[in-house]
Parts: sequence; structure tokens; C-alpha cells
Amino acid sequence: MNKDILVCGVGGQGTVLASKLIASAAMNLGNTVHSAETIGMAQRGGSVISHIRIGTQAYSPLIPGGSADVILAFEPAEAVRNLSYLKKDGVVIVNSTPVKPVTESLNDTGYDGVDMISYLQTKCECIVVDAEKLCSRFGSTRYFNVAILGVATGTGRLGLDSETLLKEIEMRVPAKFADINQAAFMAGVEFSNTDKM
Repeated sequence: MNKDILVCGVGGQGTVLASKLIASAAMNLGNTVHSAETIGMAQRGGSVISHIRIGTQAYSPLIPGGSADVILAFEPAEAVRNLSYLKKDGVVIVNSTPVKPVTESLNDTGYDGVDMISYLQTKCECIVVDAEKLCSRFGSTRYFNVAILGVATGTGRLGLDSETLLKEIEMRVPAKFADINQAAFMAGVEFSNTDKM
């Protein structure tokens, strides 16, 4: 399998865990994996970008522009910011719920992510996921990082199967949170198999 996956969001959304789950799952299936993270002010809501390159065609951990098969975007503006990485027939799976930057709090620009989603829908194949709605049964959107992996897995675009990722969640997530994370992952898989896409 050869696959380039970019995971982007802001600090505190669990993007790094999501990227580690993908990379580890791919390695456990016998694939060569290169990965790298760019973390800017991660604890304060800064941009976080993870590059995951799976397969023998990757000689560098960074995805070249126009080469990503999948962008998993935890925030609409971060999806737009990283859109240049997507290849022509790639897909963006994006959270519709925005994380408002500090500048929005100071200037009240009215940022709600709607214009970003509309832009993405005109530029690429785009699967929009409402994190608040998808994760409401779990009591928190902090499980969206594994739920979006479920969405990507369910579409078949991630190139990994549910069983492998469920095992990774069990191994990498603290035991007391494993069950709820696995349930969130499966909720994402179910979402991808409905007409909500």
C-alpha cells in the first residue's frame, strides 16, 4: 500500500494521537511508514500538522504539495490552510465545528467555519462531519480524533481496516478510556456508511 495522509487541526484536539494510531496500525500490517509533525503553540490552540507516508514510494516524512490522498481536518480553517497538499482525486474529511482563534475573540469577526466548508466543497471531494453531533452520545468532542479515523476507515480511503485500528486504540489509549474511544471510532465507521455523507 502507498498512501499519503495529512492530519491537521489545532493544539488540544488529539491530532498527534490520531496520526500515531494510523502510523502504528500501518506498520503492524507490515508497511514502511514515515511520519513527522509540525506543532506550533500546540498547547494554546496553534496549528498542528502531521504527515504520514505509508509505503515504499516515500523517501521523506513530509508529503509534497499536491500529493496527499487524504486530509483529516479537525478544524475547517486548518483544512483550507492545508488544501494545497491534496492531490486532484484526494478527499478532505473535515469537522464542521470551528475552533475560534484568539484573534476572533478580540475582533469578533464572526468566524463560524461555514465559509471555509463552502470553499472546500467547491474545490475538492469533501466529507463534512459535525463533531458535536457525532460525539454527543459520548459526552465530549474530545473523542472526535478517533471518530474521524472511523469515518476515514469506513470510506475505505484510509487503506486500513477497522479491526486493526480498534486493536491500536486498545493498545495506545489508557485502559479506562479504551472502550469509549473504540465506541467513538465505530460511530465514525457507521457515519461513513449512512447517507449523511
